[in-house]
Amino acid sequence: MMITHDTRCALDAVVALLNSAPEGESPGAPDSLTGLGALADFVRRHNISDVGVLGENDLAAVRSVRARFAQVFAADDDRTAAALLNQLVASAGTTPQLTDHDSYDWHVHYFAPGASVADHLAADGGMAVAFLLVAGERERLRRCEAPDCRHAFVDLSRNRSRRYCDSRTCGNRLHVAAYRARRREAAG
Repeated sequence: MMITHDTRCALDAVVALLNSAPEGESPGAPDSLTGLGALADFVRRHNISDVGVLGENDLAAVRSVRARFAQVFAADDDRTAAALLNQLVASAGTTPQLTDHDSYDWHVHYFAPGASVADHLAADGGMAVAFLLVAGERERLRRCEAPDCRHAFVDLSRNRSRRYCDSRTCGNRLHVAAYRARRREAAG
């Protein structure tokens, strides 16, 4: 499956947005989008362009978009996911435009000029997730299988076999625990 640079960046932003929610982290963990400073850091980390001055309304709107993406990830079937994505992208006032800003080659932005950060995330992120659905790859939208982690991730492995948000933390931790349990059992 070929994923363009801008689609990958949009998917990464959607995953990071989902994982900023309390339910995306360890149970009882706080929301990491705590204020305008955290939102500005998120915008900067994900190179979200054409975002004006952020306000309190932006924070609430981005949290709302985050909840809508969570519904897409949790959808039981493609038809439900498609309906949710259609609503999300339409609500953002999608206006596809070709651009080559910041020394990137030509690519498509789906958000309208002057769009809010929430509309930007909804439009570009929604279209990136829609590309996966259209390609028959919605099962790549996953939640970590570690019992104490519910982080979202997009499985871009060739054989769609990734089970953990990060194999160095969640995956390794579970493998070590299973190894120790086997050793205890063998020692008897």
